[in-house]
Amino acid sequence: MLFRGTATALVTPFRSDGSIDFSALERLIEFQIAEGIEALVPCGSTGEAATLSTAERLEVIERTVLAVNRRVPVIAGTGTNSTRTTIELTNRATELGVDAVLVVTPYYNKPTQRGLLEHYRALIRHTDARIILYNVPPRTGVNMLAETQLEVAVLSERIIGTKEASGSLEQMQAILRDAPSHFAVYSGEDALTLPAIACGARGVISVVSNYLPRRFGEGIRAALREDFATARSVLLDLLPLMQANFIESNPLPVKYILARMGLIEEAYRLPLVPMSPESKKKIDALLLRYGIVEQQ
Repeated sequence: MLFRGTATALVTPFRSDGSIDFSALERLIEFQIAEGIEALVPCGSTGEAATLSTAERLEVIERTVLAVNRRVPVIAGTGTNSTRTTIELTNRATELGVDAVLVVTPYYNKPTQRGLLEHYRALIRHTDARIILYNVPPRTGVNMLAETQLEVAVLSERIIGTKEASGSLEQMQAILRDAPSHFAVYSGEDALTLPAIACGARGVISVVSNYLPRRFGEGIRAALREDFATARSVLLDLLPLMQANFIESNPLPVKYILARMGLIEEAYRLPLVPMSPESKKKIDALLLRYGIVEQQ
């Protein structure tokens, strides 16, 4: 098992001119490690990987690996809707020193379950990477069913886990019930992590931990040691923040919060645009309530 606990799905900081702010990325990484995070995931959905060029994506991965310097595992997002491109990115990321890759199911093409199986089979054949599956139907347009994930899991012990973000606890339980011992299940939704761990999940690949790694991580670690009273106290208290992270498209809210904390600029790449004033007002109220920022 690569990690147990919380991995942060890192944002990619941009400058107002649209370039990547690597100084801010390094600040975020140091903040995460100082706050006790268990792993880091650059270039996922929260990292706006879809708007990064291949060269930029690889540079973000390389800079993350260098900044982390083996202090925690680095799991790079290398999934695309092209199997060939995913193989190429995965091999390049492996050469850069990542510990594993996170490979989202191909999107837009809407492959069948057999197509999904063959996609991951090709990755096993043509790469040496350790692979975590990523099932997120609301973004990809396809749900990788429990039975398909389990078929993929037994292809190789290098298929080390899944980030399950279908929103279905029933599907997650079906995976957990029959998963081989080398295959870890991670929640892909912060708000469902508590029940997921109660069912046997090993942790979460998280959005809220971008700005609350210590507090959120305390709740996750409590759940993993089966101290569910503490876990409920922490995680249910944070539920409004978890929900607010999706008041508009992720990562708009989390980048706004990090900007309010002074860690990054609030900058995006089209087609993403800043949140509405109404959404910002709602989040500002939560930031004050939780003491994340002070009254301006």
